[in-house]
Amino acid sequence: MTSFSERTKASLRAVLLDAAADLLPDRGYAALRMADVAARAGVSRQTVYNEFGNKSALAQAVALRTASEFLDGMKERVESSDGLLAAIHHAVVYTIEHARENRLVAAALGTEAGEDLLPLLTTKSEPILTAAAELAAEQYREFEPNLSAESAALLAETVVRLSLSHLVLPTHSAEDAASAVTAVLAPTIRYLTSQAD
Repeated sequence: MTSFSERTKASLRAVLLDAAADLLPDRGYAALRMADVAARAGVSRQTVYNEFGNKSALAQAVALRTASEFLDGMKERVESSDGLLAAIHHAVVYTIEHARENRLVAAALGTEAGEDLLPLLTTKSEPILTAAAELAAEQYREFEPNLSAESAALLAETVVRLSLSHLVLPTHSAEDAASAVTAVLAPTIRYLTSQAD
């Protein structure tokens, strides 16, 4: 059982993360001020510094929480799928739709204020992309036990990179993008699973 002080600290952290997540899409990272986060949360600026240390750590915590919510949603959709290709299709649709609906991710992908947030999704996003690929590879092997760990990892990384490409340069609906990804990968999956027979 968690203590009252632990629950209070977790609640404070959540309030601060909510405040920062509300401000980042409109202001971007460069214009985000700890004092504004504090004012939005109804606490002192020192409280924000005590909890996160600096603005960079706060922004990273917001990104990690956003990623965690995304991974939970992706896992749910994959687990309820009927087969590996359907799982990939559902995961790609969810990834694109979730990113477009999430204010923080949408800002990073399409607003001037959000330009300095884009590295959180691209060049500085390795922990997030790695976690997504590892989760996917694990789930792919549950659908296709014949897939080797290496093949599942390669397939998962490819799906993640293709999904990210459709996010950064959206030219199709989420449904069409997912259909394109699965159409390209279907022969590869057949090949990889047949090699293990």
